[in-house]
Amino acid sequence: MQYKQMQASGQIPAALLTAPGVAPVPIGSTITRQARRLYVGNIPFGCSEEEMMDYFNSQMHSCGFSQALGNPVLACQINLDKNFAFLEFRSIDETTQAMAFDGIAFKGQSLKIRRPHDYQPMPGMTENPASIVPGVVSTVVGDSPYKIFIGGLPNYLNEDQVKELLMSFGQLRAFNLVKDSATGLSKGYAFCEYQDSTITDQAIDGLNGMQLGDKRLIVQRASVGAKAGQLGMMNTAMMSGPVAIQVPGLQISQMTTAIGNPTEVLCLMNMVTPEELVDDEEYEDILEDIREECAKYGVVRSLEIPRPIEGVEVPGLGKVFIEFTNNNDCQQAQQSLAGRKFANRVVVTSYFDLDRYHRREF
Repeated sequence: MQYKQMQASGQIPAALLTAPGVAPVPIGSTITRQARRLYVGNIPFGCSEEEMMDYFNSQMHSCGFSQALGNPVLACQINLDKNFAFLEFRSIDETTQAMAFDGIAFKGQSLKIRRPHDYQPMPGMTENPASIVPGVVSTVVGDSPYKIFIGGLPNYLNEDQVKELLMSFGQLRAFNLVKDSATGLSKGYAFCEYQDSTITDQAIDGLNGMQLGDKRLIVQRASVGAKAGQLGMMNTAMMSGPVAIQVPGLQISQMTTAIGNPTEVLCLMNMVTPEELVDDEEYEDILEDIREECAKYGVVRSLEIPRPIEGVEVPGLGKVFIEFTNNNDCQQAQQSLAGRKFANRVVVTSYFDLDRYHRREF
């Protein structure tokens, strides 16, 4: 215990415990040390520091949050009197990832994961090397002023579908859809950061309040402190619909249902599956049904539904593209079709660039 206290205070370097591939961080500075520590509240009575470390190291590995060989959690300090603990991680990015465990069950107790009260983000420590390679989206979303929280995501949306929504505004630098460690299913919220930081506010304004099925998205800049600890509360509130959301400090902007700037082309996602497009007759029926429905909102100039080709990766597979004669008709269709069900799947919509559509860059 004395050794751990000295290590936590910065008197003993932890670099020797750092695994290969993870750059050691100096811990002589209080700011640096606090950036690698997490407060864990509501811990079960009688648990040991070793049990806590083993549990979190196991969760980090099983969820893919560990960035190198070895254990991400270096130390644990438990305060039995006040029923809380502090975990110390080997890297700042892994500490940030571990905040997704807020509300996780440990020995029958729902743990509360928070940043320490004196936490301050480290300048210059927010980027992951993979995140600055063109075309590569990092799975580690470090703390920065441009980190975005996306809550209220329907659980049926997978990573590619959520990324598709976000990339309607621009190229992503980093993205992480938080999943349940036991089931592998989405927990209904994600984090992201754009390559171009000037897109941040535009994406937030365009996505916040968007209706997806029976939920509305909550999209805001991710707080590096207290708000991140409120994810469990926000997620629970969103299950009851927008009226039930009461999060201190959160202001929901004017509700919008559009993703990106309106164009003449509407993209429908989560509407068809590749398996449904194999049979020619079934494909023609789907094509006609969609054309007939969309014609209610304006003149349909063209309609594209990419079909699977064996052995070929088909761009846009699983999406439907409808070109209208003008963007006003496209907007009406978007507002009417977003959140509608097609074959028991809730339709997700976004606008699509007209030039890319004509070049078939799906």
